[in-house]
Amino acid sequence: MKTERNILFAFLLNLGFSIFEFIGGIFTNSVAILSDSIHDMGDALSIGISFFLEKKSKKKPDNNYTYGYIRYSVLGGLITTVILLVGSILVIYKAIGRIINPVEVNYQGMIILAIVGVVLNFIAAYLTKEGDSINQKSVNLHMLEDVLGWVVVLIGAIIMKFTDIRIIDPLMSIAVSIFILINTLKNLKQILDLFLEKTPSNIDIEHLKEHLKQIEGIDDIHHIHVWSIDGYNNYATMHIVTKSDNIKELKGKIREELEEHGICHSILETENEHCGEAECTPNLHIEEGHHHHHHHH
Repeated sequence: MKTERNILFAFLLNLGFSIFEFIGGIFTNSVAILSDSIHDMGDALSIGISFFLEKKSKKKPDNNYTYGYIRYSVLGGLITTVILLVGSILVIYKAIGRIINPVEVNYQGMIILAIVGVVLNFIAAYLTKEGDSINQKSVNLHMLEDVLGWVVVLIGAIIMKFTDIRIIDPLMSIAVSIFILINTLKNLKQILDLFLEKTPSNIDIEHLKEHLKQIEGIDDIHHIHVWSIDGYNNYATMHIVTKSDNIKELKGKIREELEEHGICHSILETENEHCGEAECTPNLHIEEGHHHHHHHH
Protein backbone atom coordinates (compact mmCIF):
# COMPACT_ATOMS: atom_id res chain seq x y z
CA MET A 1 0.00 0.00 0.00
CA LYS A 2 1.81 3.08 -1.25
CA THR A 3 0.13 5.72 0.91
CA GLU A 4 0.73 3.63 4.02
CA ARG A 5 4.42 3.31 3.25
CA ASN A 6 4.60 7.05 2.69
CA ILE A 7 2.83 7.78 5.94
CA LEU A 8 5.26 5.53 7.81
CA PHE A 9 8.24 7.23 6.18
CA ALA A 10 6.84 10.66 6.99
CA PHE A 11 6.35 9.51 10.58
CA LEU A 12 9.95 8.40 11.03
CA LEU A 13 11.27 11.50 9.30
CA ASN A 14 9.17 13.76 11.49
CA LEU A 15 9.89 11.97 14.72
CA GLY A 16 13.64 12.05 14.18
CA PHE A 17 13.50 15.63 13.11
CA SER A 18 11.36 16.86 15.98
CA ILE A 19 13.81 15.43 18.51
CA PHE A 20 16.73 17.06 16.68
CA GLU A 21 14.74 20.27 16.58
CA PHE A 22 13.85 20.24 20.26
CA ILE A 23 17.55 20.04 21.10
CA GLY A 24 18.18 22.78 18.54
CA GLY A 25 15.50 24.94 20.15
CA ILE A 26 17.16 24.66 23.54
CA PHE A 27 20.59 25.27 22.02
CA THR A 28 19.53 28.41 20.11
CA ASN A 29 17.17 29.51 22.89
CA SER A 30 14.44 30.20 20.33
CA VAL A 31 10.82 29.79 21.37
CA ALA A 32 9.76 29.77 17.72
CA ILE A 33 11.87 26.69 17.14
CA LEU A 34 10.75 25.07 20.37
CA SER A 35 7.15 25.74 19.44
CA ASP A 36 7.79 24.20 16.06
CA SER A 37 9.34 21.16 17.66
CA ILE A 38 6.34 20.59 19.92
CA HIS A 39 4.13 20.99 16.89
CA ASP A 40 6.32 18.59 14.90
CA MET A 41 6.31 16.10 17.73
CA GLY A 42 2.51 16.31 17.77
CA ASP A 43 2.50 15.74 14.04
CA ALA A 44 4.81 12.78 14.30
CA LEU A 45 2.63 11.18 16.98
CA SER A 46 -0.52 11.88 15.06
CA ILE A 47 1.00 10.44 11.90
CA GLY A 48 1.93 7.33 13.87
CA ILE A 49 -1.64 7.05 15.15
CA SER A 50 -2.94 7.75 11.65
CA PHE A 51 -0.74 5.05 10.21
CA PHE A 52 -2.01 2.52 12.69
CA LEU A 53 -5.67 3.48 12.35
CA GLU A 54 -5.51 3.90 8.57
CA LYS A 55 -4.36 0.28 8.35
CA LYS A 56 -7.21 -0.79 10.59
CA SER A 57 -9.74 1.27 8.63
CA LYS A 58 -8.94 -0.76 5.50
CA LYS A 59 -10.23 -3.98 7.12
CA LYS A 60 -13.30 -5.51 5.52
CA PRO A 61 -16.62 -5.39 7.39
CA ASP A 62 -17.18 -8.25 9.82
CA ASN A 63 -19.73 -9.16 12.48
CA ASN A 64 -18.30 -6.74 15.00
CA TYR A 65 -18.16 -3.76 12.67
CA THR A 66 -20.85 -4.36 10.09
CA TYR A 67 -20.11 -1.05 8.38
CA GLY A 68 -16.45 -1.85 8.16
CA TYR A 69 -13.66 -0.09 9.98
CA ILE A 70 -13.68 3.15 8.02
CA ARG A 71 -14.46 5.33 11.04
CA TYR A 72 -11.13 4.37 12.60
CA SER A 73 -9.55 6.61 10.01
CA VAL A 74 -11.75 9.47 11.20
CA LEU A 75 -10.77 8.69 14.79
CA GLY A 76 -7.14 9.12 13.74
CA GLY A 77 -8.01 12.57 12.49
CA LEU A 78 -9.72 13.36 15.80
CA ILE A 79 -6.77 12.33 17.98
CA THR A 80 -4.38 14.30 15.79
CA THR A 81 -6.59 17.33 16.01
CA VAL A 82 -6.75 17.23 19.79
CA ILE A 83 -2.96 16.84 20.07
CA LEU A 84 -2.47 19.90 17.88
CA LEU A 85 -5.02 21.97 19.80
CA VAL A 86 -3.27 21.34 23.09
CA GLY A 87 0.17 21.88 21.54
CA SER A 88 -0.65 25.22 19.98
CA ILE A 89 -2.27 26.56 23.15
CA LEU A 90 0.83 25.65 25.19
CA VAL A 91 3.09 27.32 22.64
CA ILE A 92 1.07 30.53 22.61
CA TYR A 93 1.28 30.61 26.41
CA LYS A 94 5.05 30.20 26.33
CA ALA A 95 5.50 32.83 23.61
CA ILE A 96 3.48 35.42 25.52
CA GLY A 97 5.88 34.95 28.41
CA ARG A 98 8.76 35.68 26.03
CA ILE A 99 7.15 38.87 24.77
CA ILE A 100 6.91 40.15 28.35
CA ASN A 101 10.59 39.47 29.01
CA PRO A 102 12.64 38.85 25.85
CA VAL A 103 15.79 36.69 25.98
CA GLU A 104 18.97 36.34 23.97
CA VAL A 105 18.62 34.08 20.91
CA ASN A 106 21.25 32.44 18.71
CA TYR A 107 20.18 33.58 15.23
CA GLN A 108 22.93 31.80 13.31
CA GLY A 109 21.81 28.45 14.69
CA MET A 110 18.20 29.33 13.93
CA ILE A 111 18.98 30.04 10.29
CA ILE A 112 20.76 26.72 9.85
CA LEU A 113 17.97 24.79 11.60
CA ALA A 114 15.33 26.55 9.55
CA ILE A 115 16.98 25.67 6.26
CA VAL A 116 17.18 22.01 7.27
CA GLY A 117 13.55 22.24 8.42
CA VAL A 118 12.25 23.63 5.16
CA VAL A 119 14.02 20.95 3.12
CA LEU A 120 13.01 17.96 5.25
CA ASN A 121 9.41 19.02 5.67
CA PHE A 122 9.09 19.77 2.00
CA ILE A 123 10.11 16.19 1.25
CA ALA A 124 7.60 14.88 3.80
CA ALA A 125 4.81 17.05 2.42
CA TYR A 126 5.56 15.86 -1.08
CA LEU A 127 5.41 12.23 0.04
CA THR A 128 2.05 12.51 1.80
CA LYS A 129 0.15 14.55 -0.75
CA GLU A 130 -1.73 11.66 -2.40
CA GLY A 131 -4.10 10.70 0.43
CA ASP A 132 -7.80 11.37 0.25
CA SER A 133 -9.19 10.17 3.59
CA ILE A 134 -9.76 12.82 6.26
CA ASN A 135 -6.93 11.20 8.13
CA GLN A 136 -4.40 11.48 5.32
CA LYS A 137 -5.61 14.96 4.53
CA SER A 138 -4.90 16.00 8.10
CA VAL A 139 -1.44 14.43 7.89
CA ASN A 140 -0.67 16.32 4.70
CA LEU A 141 -2.02 19.52 6.17
CA HIS A 142 0.50 19.19 9.00
CA MET A 143 3.30 18.72 6.57
CA LEU A 144 2.42 21.86 4.67
CA GLU A 145 2.07 23.78 7.91
CA ASP A 146 5.50 22.63 8.93
CA VAL A 147 7.02 23.88 5.71
CA LEU A 148 5.24 27.18 6.16
CA GLY A 149 6.28 27.40 9.80
CA TRP A 150 9.91 26.93 8.87
CA VAL A 151 9.82 29.47 6.08
CA VAL A 152 8.48 31.97 8.62
CA VAL A 153 11.22 31.04 11.12
CA LEU A 154 13.88 31.38 8.45
CA ILE A 155 12.76 34.85 7.38
CA GLY A 156 12.40 35.90 11.02
CA ALA A 157 15.85 34.61 11.95
CA ILE A 158 17.45 36.51 9.07
CA ILE A 159 15.69 39.75 10.06
CA MET A 160 16.69 39.29 13.72
CA LYS A 161 20.30 38.59 12.77
CA PHE A 162 20.52 42.01 11.13
CA THR A 163 18.31 44.04 13.46
CA ASP A 164 18.49 42.23 16.81
CA ILE A 165 14.77 42.78 17.47
CA ARG A 166 14.21 39.87 19.83
CA ILE A 167 10.44 40.08 20.00
CA ILE A 168 10.18 38.72 16.44
CA ASP A 169 10.87 35.21 17.75
CA PRO A 170 7.82 34.89 20.04
CA LEU A 171 5.65 36.78 17.54
CA MET A 172 6.45 34.23 14.83
CA SER A 173 5.75 31.48 17.24
CA ILE A 174 2.29 32.91 17.99
CA ALA A 175 1.51 33.47 14.31
CA VAL A 176 2.28 29.84 13.46
CA SER A 177 0.24 28.61 16.43
CA ILE A 178 -2.82 30.66 15.54
CA PHE A 179 -2.67 29.39 11.99
CA ILE A 180 -2.57 25.82 13.30
CA LEU A 181 -5.45 26.49 15.69
CA ILE A 182 -7.76 27.81 12.97
CA ASN A 183 -7.13 24.81 10.70
CA THR A 184 -7.49 22.40 13.56
CA LEU A 185 -10.87 23.79 14.54
CA LYS A 186 -12.09 23.43 10.95
CA ASN A 187 -10.98 19.82 10.96
CA LEU A 188 -12.64 19.23 14.29
CA LYS A 189 -15.99 20.47 13.03
CA GLN A 190 -15.84 18.14 10.04
CA ILE A 191 -15.11 15.19 12.29
CA LEU A 192 -17.83 16.04 14.80
CA ASP A 193 -20.40 16.32 12.01
CA LEU A 194 -19.60 12.74 11.06
CA PHE A 195 -19.87 11.43 14.59
CA LEU A 196 -23.17 13.27 15.08
CA GLU A 197 -24.53 11.59 11.92
CA LYS A 198 -25.18 14.93 10.29
CA THR A 199 -26.47 14.75 6.72
CA PRO A 200 -23.38 14.96 4.48
CA SER A 201 -22.71 18.49 3.30
CA ASN A 202 -23.05 17.62 -0.39
CA ILE A 203 -26.56 16.20 0.00
CA ASP A 204 -29.81 18.15 0.20
CA ILE A 205 -32.56 15.84 1.46
CA GLU A 206 -35.49 17.89 0.09
CA HIS A 207 -33.83 18.14 -3.30
CA LEU A 208 -33.17 14.39 -3.25
CA LYS A 209 -36.81 13.68 -2.36
CA GLU A 210 -38.05 15.83 -5.26
CA HIS A 211 -35.86 13.93 -7.69
CA LEU A 212 -36.88 10.52 -6.40
CA LYS A 213 -40.59 11.33 -6.46
CA GLN A 214 -40.31 12.06 -10.16
CA ILE A 215 -39.50 8.40 -10.84
CA GLU A 216 -42.52 6.67 -12.35
CA GLY A 217 -44.45 4.42 -9.98
CA ILE A 218 -43.36 6.10 -6.76
CA ASP A 219 -46.31 7.50 -4.79
CA ASP A 220 -44.48 8.70 -1.74
CA ILE A 221 -41.21 8.45 0.14
CA HIS A 222 -40.68 8.73 3.86
CA HIS A 223 -38.13 7.87 6.54
CA ILE A 224 -35.22 9.09 4.47
CA HIS A 225 -31.95 8.80 6.37
CA VAL A 226 -28.63 9.72 4.83
CA TRP A 227 -25.36 9.52 6.69
CA SER A 228 -21.71 9.30 5.92
CA ILE A 229 -19.15 6.97 7.37
CA ASP A 230 -16.01 8.92 6.61
CA GLY A 231 -17.04 11.98 4.61
CA TYR A 232 -16.78 10.15 1.28
CA ASN A 233 -18.94 7.02 1.53
CA ASN A 234 -22.60 7.93 1.94
CA TYR A 235 -25.40 5.57 2.95
CA ALA A 236 -29.16 5.99 2.71
CA THR A 237 -32.25 4.16 3.93
CA MET A 238 -35.85 4.97 3.03
CA HIS A 239 -39.41 3.68 2.72
CA ILE A 240 -40.97 3.87 -0.72
CA VAL A 241 -44.74 3.75 -1.19
CA THR A 242 -45.60 2.19 -4.55
CA LYS A 243 -48.31 0.15 -6.27
CA SER A 244 -45.86 -1.01 -8.92
CA ASP A 245 -45.48 -4.75 -9.55
CA ASN A 246 -41.98 -4.55 -10.88
CA ILE A 247 -40.19 -3.70 -7.67
CA LYS A 248 -36.82 -4.78 -8.94
CA GLU A 249 -36.82 -2.34 -11.84
CA LEU A 250 -38.11 0.45 -9.60
CA LYS A 251 -35.29 -0.11 -7.12
CA GLY A 252 -32.78 -0.09 -9.95
CA LYS A 253 -34.00 3.34 -11.02
CA ILE A 254 -33.87 4.64 -7.46
CA ARG A 255 -30.31 3.37 -7.05
CA GLU A 256 -29.20 5.11 -10.22
CA GLU A 257 -30.70 8.36 -8.97
CA LEU A 258 -29.02 7.93 -5.58
CA GLU A 259 -25.66 7.28 -7.16
CA GLU A 260 -25.95 10.55 -9.04
CA HIS A 261 -26.35 12.21 -5.66
CA GLY A 262 -23.22 10.53 -4.33
CA ILE A 263 -24.92 7.77 -2.34
CA CYS A 264 -23.39 4.42 -3.11
CA HIS A 265 -25.07 2.19 -0.52
CA SER A 266 -28.81 2.12 0.04
CA ILE A 267 -31.41 0.04 1.81
CA LEU A 268 -34.79 0.53 0.18
CA GLU A 269 -38.01 -0.75 1.62
CA THR A 270 -41.18 -0.77 -0.44
CA GLU A 271 -44.78 -0.85 0.72
CA ASN A 272 -48.13 -0.39 -0.96
CA GLU A 273 -50.39 2.48 -0.06
CA HIS A 274 -52.20 0.95 2.89
CA CYS A 275 -49.14 1.38 5.01
CA GLY A 276 -50.52 2.66 8.28
CA GLU A 277 -47.48 4.09 10.06
CA ALA A 278 -48.20 2.05 13.18
CA GLU A 279 -48.18 -1.35 11.59
CA CYS A 280 -47.12 -2.19 8.05
CA THR A 281 -48.22 -5.36 6.36
CA PRO A 282 -45.24 -7.65 5.71
CA ASN A 283 -43.81 -6.46 2.44
CA LEU A 284 -40.96 -6.90 0.03
CA HIS A 285 -37.51 -6.24 1.36
CA ILE A 286 -34.44 -5.35 -0.50
CA GLU A 287 -33.05 -8.84 -0.09
CA GLU A 288 -35.90 -10.54 -1.90
CA GLY A 289 -36.50 -13.86 -0.27
CA HIS A 290 -35.41 -12.86 3.21
CA HIS A 291 -38.81 -12.50 4.83
CA HIS A 292 -38.84 -11.50 8.42
CA HIS A 293 -41.44 -10.10 10.74
CA HIS A 294 -42.13 -6.45 10.85
CA HIS A 295 -41.69 -4.56 14.06
CA HIS A 296 -43.81 -1.66 15.12
CA HIS A 297 -42.44 1.63 13.87
